[in-house]
Amino acid sequence: MTALTVLNARVLTMTGGGPRRGAAMRDVGVIERGFVQCEGERIVRVGAGAPEHVQGDVIDAAGRVCMPALVDAHAHLCWGGDRWSEWEQVRAGVPYSDILAAGGGILSTVRATRAASEMELAAGVRERLHAMARLGIGATEAKSGYGLEPASESRMLQAIEMAASDSPITVRRTFLGGHAIPPEDAAWPERLVREVIPEFARRFPDAAVDAFCEKNAFSVEQARAVLRAARAAGVPARLHTDQFNDLGGAAMAIEEGARTVDHLEASSQATIARVGAGAAIAVLLPCSGYALDGRYAPGRALIDAGAAVALGSNCNPGSAPTVDLRFAMHLAVRHCGLSCHEALVAATANAAHALGLGDQMGSIAPGMRANLIVLGERDERSLVHGFGGPAPAHVVLGGRVLA
Repeated sequence: MTALTVLNARVLTMTGGGPRRGAAMRDVGVIERGFVQCEGERIVRVGAGAPEHVQGDVIDAAGRVCMPALVDAHAHLCWGGDRWSEWEQVRAGVPYSDILAAGGGILSTVRATRAASEMELAAGVRERLHAMARLGIGATEAKSGYGLEPASESRMLQAIEMAASDSPITVRRTFLGGHAIPPEDAAWPERLVREVIPEFARRFPDAAVDAFCEKNAFSVEQARAVLRAARAAGVPARLHTDQFNDLGGAAMAIEEGARTVDHLEASSQATIARVGAGAAIAVLLPCSGYALDGRYAPGRALIDAGAAVALGSNCNPGSAPTVDLRFAMHLAVRHCGLSCHEALVAATANAAHALGLGDQMGSIAPGMRANLIVLGERDERSLVHGFGGPAPAHVVLGGRVLA
């Protein structure tokens, strides 16, 4: 069994029960000069000062920060083709609705994804996972949602599993069958609920179910039916909601027991209060605001209302073409009102809970998976403010140091 000790570190443990809410999101659990010891894939000891015994590999942090590897709470990762030409159109002032009407947008990715083989899709996911690992991301979500018919959605979920099987990153799959309504199949929302979700829950029991509740996507009642079908099938449910309009999707998702409500850029004061009082984790996706229209979720208000806030890159080919969760952390502080420590908690412990992994990773404690990063700095705020900076000095996933 491999052994690893990180010595002389400013350790941020991020420990503490379930998802952090409100003021608790500012507590990162600092050990000013401490150590972390790992055996195999697990953390076995954490403490102040120096350990009594050291065996195996050693990383001398020399006072630098050691913290949990990051967790990306919302990422798409699997698609065919690209949409780089749309960036030029958006920068030139072409409305997204015009791009969509011309056959671009999500529907162009649907066409390319349907035409891609499972091997081609898996290769793309594998490349993105490799890049994420180098940046210190130890776990991520990977959604389907660009197939919008059973065979293509199945191929996406299988491609994700194939890519994840040889990655050091822990991957949680999500079946995003409710991403959009394909123009050739107006009955897709009803068929999804009646036939596809029950079948996919049997075939992919590890995958959560997700939908996009928005104008020109799934209505509140159509999204409610998706969440209820997921619950009946015994799988977790999530919801993209309030990205452009507050239609009542977030409140509905909380009523229906969704694990997360994601986006929330357009949430009203009433919705903010409802999310703050509800059990669902609010997943903020500021990279989309940066790429699209400069609108950002009211993170400060959500935390002050008592919400548990997590962060995701929203990696996708259109509105967030990035795998760098660190940039989402920077934007969350710059534009969503989070403090640096709140952003760190949102991208570790709370993000892990958003993926159903809070009892396995996102914090540093005995028994947790040995996913660690050692920064090149002695101040953790550098990770948030220093956007576009170098990768961590050391990345440890599953107890192994990435070469």
